[in-house]
Amino acid sequence: MLPTTLPEPEFFTTDSGEPSLRWGVLGPGWIAGEFVTAMRRHTIQLPVAVGSRSAERAATFAAQHGMERSYGSYEALVGDPEIDVVYIATPQSEHLKLGLLALAAGKHVMIEKPLAMNADEARELVDAARAADRLLMEAMWFRYLPQASVIRTLLADGTLGTVHGVHAEHGQPIPFDAAHRLYRPELGGGAMLDLGIYPVQLDSMVFGAPQGITATGGRSSTGVDAYATLVLGHGDGVQSTLTTTLLARTPNRATIFGDRTRIEMSEFFYTPSSFRLLDNSHEGDGLEFTDPSGRKLFDGLSWEATALARYVGEGRRESPLHTLDETVSIAATMDAALDQF
Repeated sequence: MLPTTLPEPEFFTTDSGEPSLRWGVLGPGWIAGEFVTAMRRHTIQLPVAVGSRSAERAATFAAQHGMERSYGSYEALVGDPEIDVVYIATPQSEHLKLGLLALAAGKHVMIEKPLAMNADEARELVDAARAADRLLMEAMWFRYLPQASVIRTLLADGTLGTVHGVHAEHGQPIPFDAAHRLYRPELGGGAMLDLGIYPVQLDSMVFGAPQGITATGGRSSTGVDAYATLVLGHGDGVQSTLTTTLLARTPNRATIFGDRTRIEMSEFFYTPSSFRLLDNSHEGDGLEFTDPSGRKLFDGLSWEATALARYVGEGRRESPLHTLDETVSIAATMDAALDQF
């Protein structure tokens, strides 16, 4: 039976006590630009510097985004004493090295998903962050979106009853180009780490680590995983099916289904979006949640920036919504899947 109303979302409301941290960006690419734009538009965080192996690229990015300083090396940026947090937006092949560099310099660190190329690298970063007593956080923006907070409440309240699985997918058509980062294994290319991580993290948010992992898929001529289907077992009667691909656009939806009700998440479920809570009758009557914040697409990156600042202000060293142990566990699930094809 459905409730009469949905829970209210929890927002990482800006200027609600969190410190205005000074951010430095490593890797002046597309996602870094979206992140800085969202941060400026919706937070009190301060993007002040950017670093790149190319001084020219760094200077251009700084000019485009109103940043005070640019550096022609990663080392110079992390050595800036006026930077509190380093945001790493390079290809994932550089995440371990640059994460260790920033932590050794005493900075708090946010690393674009995936945190690292594999679970072993992720553990090394976690160990370094704990030794340095600095906050480390994977930029898994879904966890900080308003709809995610409502879904967590529905799960915790037992509204779905016994939850029997997750169906989720993320597929985007990336035309084959051996020079494209997603087709280059040395850069951490492939569907799983870049796209498949979203369905895997959703399953982890609902169930935690799987008890069994079965995967099938295929690889491109360059050796990266081009598509995959994962079946994750979570005990008797609980099984999830997750898919990812670089070859085509899938509906990019997700469903969490229980024996009382189910949650059907709309297209691009990992962005600011809507979902329906439906009963299990043939008619499927339900309640709809639509993100009331008005933030669209990459504006939603702003929530994770405010979340990190709040956690730093609270003296935390990891996100309670996406812990470091869970981040490593998700990486281990993807490792186990990729080892099967």
